[in-house]
Amino acid sequence: MSNLKPQNYDNHRQFTPLYHYVLALIAPVILIASVVHMIIEGFSFASILLTGISLCIMILTVLIRLFAAKLQDRIIRQEETYRHMNLTGKPLDSRLSLKQIIALRFADDEAYPALCVKAAETGMEPDKIKRSIKNWRADHFRV
Repeated sequence: MSNLKPQNYDNHRQFTPLYHYVLALIAPVILIASVVHMIIEGFSFASILLTGISLCIMILTVLIRLFAAKLQDRIIRQEETYRHMNLTGKPLDSRLSLKQIIALRFADDEAYPALCVKAAETGMEPDKIKRSIKNWRADHFRV
């Protein structure tokens, strides 16, 4: 892992080129093209079938991302709950939203407990939480 680039606020977002730049762009284009083809063909059986398959591909493209993100969110919540318990002996503050918890995961262990308290008490926005982190704790395993 030593060859991984250090993360910070400016470079922490991760993109998977095959998904974000290929599949997520091609799927809607195929769906639109199949609908246009269906209209031009006068709703023939083949064009309706092609549109149905294209719609399924589009739905799967969206669901793949939603399911991966939802699972990742659940894992982060569990990891950060466990981490907070280990560092403080107390559970995470119930006032923290999932988005706040996700932002807090980037704080190093030294600053984490105090930042959790501050975020819960002031209702800090996730972006503000990330910007306030001095020593960034990288997450290179995101989906």
